[in-house]
Amino acid sequence: MQLDEVVGRFHQTMNNFAKGDPEPAKAIFSHGEDGSLANPWGPPVVGWDRVSKALDSAAARFKDGRVTAVDALTRHVTSDLAVFLDIEHWQAKLGGGDEISQFDLRVTSVYRPEGDTWALVHRHADPVITPRPPDAVLPN
Repeated sequence: MQLDEVVGRFHQTMNNFAKGDPEPAKAIFSHGEDGSLANPWGPPVVGWDRVSKALDSAAARFKDGRVTAVDALTRHVTSDLAVFLDIEHWQAKLGGGDEISQFDLRVTSVYRPEGDTWALVHRHADPVITPRPPDAVLPN
């Protein structure tokens, strides 16, 4: 499968994810031991077993959601690696709440060829999309 098809399919799987279902997204992730995930709710994890569990845990925090838009900021593509920087616009019920929340995520995604398709080998998503004060990196 071509890279653009895989990326498009992954963006579609985020709608399932925002409803609490991680399985379609997990199918696009690399199942290798060097795959990695850094999501807003926990420390980075490496290795398919840990990535899979982190995806399950993150998806369980969402209900009745969807990704309303993806702003593609930049992409760097070679025959061996593709890196994307996007802003994803989400809406979902979070953490068992009853109200729909809207939020944006800064996302870096890294894809690489695996077999006859491309796989997502790394995803980093966090809510930092506006400037922060210098002390924002200090522990609370």
